Amino acid sequence: MLGGPVMAAPLCDEMGFAGLLASCNRGEDIMLTLSSGKPLGEDTVLQSGAYYTLVIEADGSAELAVEGPSFFRAIWMNEIVINKIEIRPMAIDSIEFDKAGVAELSFVAIKPGRHTLRIPGSTGETQQITLSIR
Repeated sequence: MLGGPVMAAPLCDEMGFAGLLASCNRGEDIMLTLSSGKPLGEDTVLQSGAYYTLVIEADGSAELAVEGPSFFRAIWMNEIVINKIEIRPMAIDSIEFDKAGVAELSFVAIKPGRHTLRIPGSTGETQQITLSIR
């Protein structure tokens, strides 16, 4: 038996004028920590069609980046906020921190699949997380 097309399932039914960006459609924030020798974060399951914020905090212990081209191509990026400056990019592959700071990426999860965010050049399992979009 063949199924019909799979559609994104927002977290709420009555989203109103804000559409997918409505507060009732927001999933929990995803927290990442960039720190020399510390775990990056925890694997997370996301709902396709839901709105999320990815908070990346670097402690400045080393010059570190986070990359995840497949993840960044599986989402619709609303904005990146750095030092209260809002950036609305078409696409990104990575974000690098030269010193301590925080970046907040808000997005809608779109394309189902398993995607990895990792610290480039690292080999440890704690230096990456898997974000599964369902």
